Amino acid sequence: MRTHALNRSLAVLGALSLAALTLTACGGTSAASDEKVVTVYSADGLKGENGDGWYDKVFKEFEKETGIKVKYVEGGSGEMVQRTVREKSNTQADVLVTLPPFIQQADEKGLLAAYEPKGADQVDAADKAPDAKWTSVVNNYFGFIYNKQRLTTPPRTWEELLDASYKEKVQYSTPGVAGDGTAVLIKAMHDFGGKEAAMEYLKRLQTNNVGPSASTGKLAPKVDKGELLVANGDVQMNYAQSKDMPNLAIWFPAKGDGKPTSFALPYAAGLLAKAPHSENGKKLLDFLLSEKAQRDVSAVGGGFAARKDIKATDANATELKGLLEGVEIFEPDWSDIGTNLDTYIDAWKTATGS
Repeated sequence: MRTHALNRSLAVLGALSLAALTLTACGGTSAASDEKVVTVYSADGLKGENGDGWYDKVFKEFEKETGIKVKYVEGGSGEMVQRTVREKSNTQADVLVTLPPFIQQADEKGLLAAYEPKGADQVDAADKAPDAKWTSVVNNYFGFIYNKQRLTTPPRTWEELLDASYKEKVQYSTPGVAGDGTAVLIKAMHDFGGKEAAMEYLKRLQTNNVGPSASTGKLAPKVDKGELLVANGDVQMNYAQSKDMPNLAIWFPAKGDGKPTSFALPYAAGLLAKAPHSENGKKLLDFLLSEKAQRDVSAVGGGFAARKDIKATDANATELKGLLEGVEIFEPDWSDIGTNLDTYIDAWKTATGS
């Protein structure tokens, strides 16, 4: 009798264990889904060089308020998307933050889940996906930097960078890998009036170009030290970096006698499909768009609030507004860029021999 009872008990335990394993495999009751953690894959720029950036402050406040620990992984915009693609069958991150056109690419590749964060109703329609797959959390603009100690007269045009005095003193991050690197192509194609003319210019610039860089953020220290005279970047990241790098200054190239130009290049965030900590990811997205966090975008992060109801009046906001005075802001055709990006990258590689 004891033997039969024991066998029945073991059978019941086995069935329960199998059921638990099945549920865990499906993500139904896994310990991981209840874990107090959220993993963020992000383009660089929002975390401070000395732990004093917007991410640093917001993540610390989020952890204190919710008890959820933020695990942060940083890289180039394209690099973060490619990493997420490689992990698609075993998703490791919960939230992806990257720049256009890579956030659109992430959506096209089925990496994002629909979720509209609280406060997203205050974000302009152009700065979020109509199907709630992604929402801008920090607005930003593409730009270049130069060493203002070495260059008493700042550059004004693309053409100036072809001068022999810039030999091996110019560098821009890699298109297709870095968001700001891809932005070089977008701006050049706009300013020069098309792909062919832009590639012809970038081919000529290659004589002075140091070479590729996977990370735009790593170029600023080189400019500050004078190893480079000019590099690409973006307003938010470079403005924040300039607080610790006194030789950095921001500029916007013009073509010939034309006006300097730029375009919006926001940090856009989306919840990843099959995120291991989906609910925690939603809470973090809500927090990033909260009034409290958005008020710190300019004061702490040196960027522009994504919410239109936030009217920043701090010193940084005033200075940032001044930087864009006289700059013509154009709107890229993101649909075209998303569709033809590989073609543009291939054209750049052919033109520059990269």
